[in-house]
Amino acid sequence: MGEISIKINIADRVYPLKVSMEEEEIIRRAAKLIGDRLKEYQENYAVRDKQDLLSMAVLHYATASLKAERKVTVEDTEVADGVYKLDQLLTDFFSK
Repeated sequence: MGEISIKINIADRVYPLKVSMEEEEIIRRAAKLIGDRLKEYQENYAVRDKQDLLSMAVLHYATASLKAERKVTVEDTEVADGVYKLDQLLTDFFSK
C-alpha cells in the first residue's frame, strides 16, 4: 500500500510525516503514549521543561525496549536449549 501524510503532535510541536498506511495506527498510538507519559511526568515530578520531559520519556521507553529485548533473548535461549535436549532424547531413542 502507498504512503500517506499525517501530522503528529509531540510536546506541543507538530511533526509532518509520510508513513505507510499500515504504520499509521502504530505511529499515532506511539505519539499518544509519549504524550501520556509526558503528562504523567509533568504532574508527578514538577518538571515543566519540555526537553526534560522528553528526555525522561525517551529513557523510560529505551529502558523498556532493552528489558523486552533481553527477555526475548533469554526465552529464545531457553527454548533452544529445550529443543536441543529433546533432539538428543529422540536421537538416542531412535538410534537404539
